[in-house]
Amino acid sequence: MKVLAVAAALVSLHGAVPAQSVRYVLGRQQPDGGFAEVGRASSAGLTAWAALGLRASGTQPTKSLEAAAFLASQETPTATDLELTTLALVALGHPVDGLADRIQGLVRPNGQIGALVNSTMWGMLALRAAKRPMPKGTVKWLLARQTRSGAWSWSPSGAPDADDTAVGIEALRAAGVGARRLPILRALGYLRRAQRPDGGYAQRPGGPSNAQTTAWVIQAFAAAKADPGRAPVRYLLRLRRPDGSFRYSAKYSTTPLWVTSEVLPALAGKPFPLE
Repeated sequence: MKVLAVAAALVSLHGAVPAQSVRYVLGRQQPDGGFAEVGRASSAGLTAWAALGLRASGTQPTKSLEAAAFLASQETPTATDLELTTLALVALGHPVDGLADRIQGLVRPNGQIGALVNSTMWGMLALRAAKRPMPKGTVKWLLARQTRSGAWSWSPSGAPDADDTAVGIEALRAAGVGARRLPILRALGYLRRAQRPDGGYAQRPGGPSNAQTTAWVIQAFAAAKADPGRAPVRYLLRLRRPDGSFRYSAKYSTTPLWVTSEVLPALAGKPFPLE
């Protein structure tokens, strides 16, 4: 059995994507087509995450065209905003040629996309989703940013963390780097060493586990066709609330729509870009 099928089987064993969690996200769509936390206005970021979470779960927003129209009408002031919106609009079946052109315009001569390591990773994912060629030098640039520990950081001078390491794995896999290549194996090794006793993952070494970082790590393992084990999925499912939303951590239950939207792709065993 392929390793990815094993990971999917583990997720299925623990309940797969809870239907109530999908309904929770669906229920947060607003009359303007966007998505919002309770008591808040719709935002581009939350709408993008909701669209991605629902698509990974095999569904779409109840008002899919309205969600796409809302996203397409929003400003994208940063490279990562632009890249996330592109991924979400692809998931919604909306044309992204103009957005993809803008991302390609952010590519520097050395292959870096935007100002950050993180924006380079997300640019790689967005361009793959938009079926654009990977910029020359981008994979080499990202590989050169990998630290001795096997991890990546948010910015060229930042400290490495689990979130960016997980996205780095997804980006390299999206660019065609083999799952058994040394950079992928080193990054997975970093993530395995970062696992907390409760089965979850913290963004920074030694910190408390949280749902979003744990979800990113599960996606990275799926991208690399590696088995994350049962513990991370069990950790996530322990955070599910009666209404289907997920807590941020055992201690906090902030931003339930955002957290739940990011957990859904992990429970579905789907890395970015969604295909």
